[in-house]
Amino acid sequence: MEFNNNKPIYLQICDAICERILSGDLAPDARIPSVREYGAEIGVNPNTVMRSYEKLTSDGIIYNRRGIGYFTSPDARKIVLGVQRQEFLENELPLIIRRMKLLGLNPEDCFREH
Repeated sequence: MEFNNNKPIYLQICDAICERILSGDLAPDARIPSVREYGAEIGVNPNTVMRSYEKLTSDGIIYNRRGIGYFTSPDARKIVLGVQRQEFLENELPLIIRRMKLLGLNPEDCFREH
């Protein structure tokens, strides 16, 4: 996994897991790698992975079965969709709209073949 210097690594790990949930790679109640396994797999300190798992747990996206491991929540996809849609609408879409206005583009221009 390659990391971006503009965002904390633990949040990038959260994003990667959420992307796997949205893509269907992680189904509801699927087991995710242990903190140590995932840390070794992506080359980061297990404490960083633990921080990611704690955030995902507090967001209701994953849950811990003590002694067994971490699993995706039954509603993980719905939660991730809601959060990411809201983030897109609040943070990314306004920038896109502003850029389109500066370039003189209409929404219809986005759907024409170029």
